[in-house]
Amino acid sequence: MNDSKSVKGSCLCGQITLTVKAFDRDVVACHCKQCRKQTGHFVAATRVDNDKLVIEGANSLTWFRASEDAERGFCSCCGSILFWRRDDSDKTSIMAGCFDGDTGLSIDRHIFVADKGDYYEINDGAKEFPQAD
Repeated sequence: MNDSKSVKGSCLCGQITLTVKAFDRDVVACHCKQCRKQTGHFVAATRVDNDKLVIEGANSLTWFRASEDAERGFCSCCGSILFWRRDDSDKTSIMAGCFDGDTGLSIDRHIFVADKGDYYEINDGAKEFPQAD
């Protein structure tokens, strides 16, 4: 996990850019129904403390209330999914695919594997949890 330098990322159209000063964890792959429906596959996301995240172009950022206690952030111009955050949390999950270049991250675990699609297998050796970990 790379926490010694800033890592930059963006949405597909570049309207939203972000800089992460330090990651809180490696990547978690979520196979829940909500993540699969939003992405068409599964979500792979890292996480940061909010004070280690700088977002530019936030006027293009739209938040969708995904559940009673969490929301998902995406670009209103190109539709890129960028963020997930729990209400009242001081942390934000960031989709790992939005980063430019190397991150030093790796997949740490898979969650909600009981909900995964039947068209693929998980065989990367990372820990697996039927629901949340």
